[in-house]
Amino acid sequence: MTARSPGTRGPLKALGEIIQIAYLPSDFDATLKYWTEVVGVGPFFLLENVQLGEMKYRGQPSDAVFSIAIGYWGDIQIELIRAENDAPSIYSGEYAVKDQMHHVCVFVKSIAEARAACAAVGAEILVEGKVGDTGEVIYVDAGGGPGHVIELLQPMEGSEGLFQMMKDAARDWDGSEPLRRVG
Repeated sequence: MTARSPGTRGPLKALGEIIQIAYLPSDFDATLKYWTEVVGVGPFFLLENVQLGEMKYRGQPSDAVFSIAIGYWGDIQIELIRAENDAPSIYSGEYAVKDQMHHVCVFVKSIAEARAACAAVGAEILVEGKVGDTGEVIYVDAGGGPGHVIELLQPMEGSEGLFQMMKDAARDWDGSEPLRRVG
C-alpha cells in the first residue's frame, strides 16, 4: 500500500460517504430486540433469502444465501445479517466476525470506478456480484482484515424508493411492528 501525505484524501474515501453499518449477530432475534427496544432504531425491513447474481467469493462462484434486516438511525442504515447456508462468503469462515461491526457500506455511482480505487490501494475483492438487473456490489478488504470490510454498492435502479420508504418509516416510528417483511 502506498502511504499518502497528510491531508490527502484516499481513493476509497473519495468514492462516497458511509451509509450503512452492518452486523452479523450470533442471535438475530435478540440483536433485533436490542436495536429496536434498547436503542430505538426501527422499524427494520426484512429481505429474506437474498442471493447475489453471478456471486463470487475470492474469485470462485458461490451460492451463498443470506437474509438482511435494515433499519434507519437518521441517515445511516443499520443492517443485521443472517446467513442462510454455509456456502463460501464473508458470512462464513474467517470474515464471519459476529457480534461486532462486520462491514460498512458506501453507495457508489460506478462500480468500475470503485474497482479502480480498490486496485490503487491493493484492496482484495472478497465478494462480487450483481444486485438485480442493474446493480453491482463488491466487498473488499483494504488491509484491515475481518471486521473492517468495505461494501461498495452501485444500487440497482429503483432502489432509492425502497430506501426512502424505510427512512420515512423510521422518522416517526412509534415502536409498532418492529420487523416488517419486504417482498
